Amino acid sequence: MPTRLSNYFLRTLREDPADAEVASHKLLVRAGYIRRQAPGVFAWLPLGLRVKAKIERIVREEMENAGAHEVHFPALLPREPYEVTNRWTEYGEALFRLQDRKGSDYLLAPTHEEVFTLLVKDLYSSYKDLPLSIYQIQDKYRDEARPRAGLLRGREFTMKDAYSFDISDEGLDVSYQAQRDAYERIFTRLGLEHVIVKADAGAMGGSKSEEFLHPTPVGEDTFVRSAGGYAANVEAFETLAPEALPIEGQPAPIVFDSPNTPTILSLVDHVNDHQARTDRPWHAADTLKNVVLALTHPGGTRELVVVGMPGDRDVEMKRAEVAFAPAEVEAATESDFAKHPALVKGYIGPWSPEGPVLGEESTSGIRFLVDPRVVDGTAWVTGANLHEKHVLSLVAGRDFTADGIVDIADVRAGDPAPDGSGPVELARGMEIGHVFQLGRKYAEALGLKVLDENGKLVTVTMGSYGIGITRILAIIAELHNDDKGLIWPPAVAPFDVHVVATGKDEAVFEAAERIVAELEGERYEVLYDDRPKVSPGVKFGDAELIGVPKIVIVGRGVADGVVEVWDRATGERTQVPLDGVVAALQG
Repeated sequence: MPTRLSNYFLRTLREDPADAEVASHKLLVRAGYIRRQAPGVFAWLPLGLRVKAKIERIVREEMENAGAHEVHFPALLPREPYEVTNRWTEYGEALFRLQDRKGSDYLLAPTHEEVFTLLVKDLYSSYKDLPLSIYQIQDKYRDEARPRAGLLRGREFTMKDAYSFDISDEGLDVSYQAQRDAYERIFTRLGLEHVIVKADAGAMGGSKSEEFLHPTPVGEDTFVRSAGGYAANVEAFETLAPEALPIEGQPAPIVFDSPNTPTILSLVDHVNDHQARTDRPWHAADTLKNVVLALTHPGGTRELVVVGMPGDRDVEMKRAEVAFAPAEVEAATESDFAKHPALVKGYIGPWSPEGPVLGEESTSGIRFLVDPRVVDGTAWVTGANLHEKHVLSLVAGRDFTADGIVDIADVRAGDPAPDGSGPVELARGMEIGHVFQLGRKYAEALGLKVLDENGKLVTVTMGSYGIGITRILAIIAELHNDDKGLIWPPAVAPFDVHVVATGKDEAVFEAAERIVAELEGERYEVLYDDRPKVSPGVKFGDAELIGVPKIVIVGRGVADGVVEVWDRATGERTQVPLDGVVAALQG
């Protein structure tokens, strides 16, 4: 039976939803694909489900080609497996937690590593059973603090997550590459430009992690790439540390008055006016900025750390969140400073004339971490930890020693790529896939072992591979639209052809019925606008909004034996004979 708009569950809207920020959100709601239920939570309507199913079909075909087998887990899972891997705590507030009527703890799964691992543990016991790759397409749940942009960042979303199980690291390499190759085929079939970047594994853990990013101005991720082929997201970018400098012969520290200089800019102006150099002016990069961060560890313990970095750089919070995970990171508050009077706000430094101020063995007891550029022998202008006083010529490795290195400063265009492939440029992107070599983290925690060929129990090594189904749908909608509505590419369009019968003449509807039957006989998926009392203008507006790639207009031309074939993407309209519609579409 043809899909008829006269009784199809669809209502289009003429106005953009008030909360919509991006084109995909506006158009998917207006065209009747999705409907908001709560912030970051959407109902899927018939048109949306058809597009989603087309994307899932492509994913399933390529998973099968990669040798993976489909399973399906519940979204509601017990606490215990996530407690064993510590992710019940590590996920923090992003995890949806709930209890049943008996008081047992459950969660809505943000990801399924634990239960996949336990399933294989339950069923497999020998190296002869491996390698194995299994996957599912399932909804995930994360309590995003700021869900935004419709389907691009929601609290409920659909993912394909696959997992590989191997007896050896060499086997993991093969499984990982098979999934990686499948991802490239999937995104190529979906028409999505993608860049593969080095990424941080985050809460997933593991030894290797790569993201597939789609470059787009509405992307949430910043990534860097060089002309020589390096690519990474900012969280995984590694700053090249310069060579250490000789310490011998460097001048001793000089403390100087610096009234009204609580900022780097005011400090630079002051030293250029009162401590001028003979070779060049002072720059922000000559100063050591000491940023105070507050870390809230799982369990609620709060800790202050001070990070020293060149004064021309700022903390990139995404990098900081990765570096200090699983702790939550924020700037220190006035309350934090009140509890640590040893820190003189605006004039903080690792050293004062009385001795070291920062570091676990210092007067404050506060950990002091430095940027990779702060190497031994580098001299800095920084706070003397005295009110309205700074110090010149404070030398790393002589006058102060850090407790460690932390690479959380912002990355800028022109910074050298860590692989030596040249300067990097910055771009925006949206994550559409992520592949991890998990290694043995989850297998060890959950006891997934098999007998090897010598009869010895060995721990299985794993990979994890995710694709954001609903996010991809939104990105395709972002890419394929105009001021009239959506323009779906044929591979994922809800229907192949949209037949529009216009006017009131019964002959028009009879001709349209014949065309629909002929198209369905040729295995085209057809949406038929057979609404008898709707004006042509409204029908054309809906056709443009819905975005089926080919539209067949059956109207006044029927009297002359012709109809129009309308290409939604190009806007071209071509008159063809009534019996030539299939040939025109195939041509």
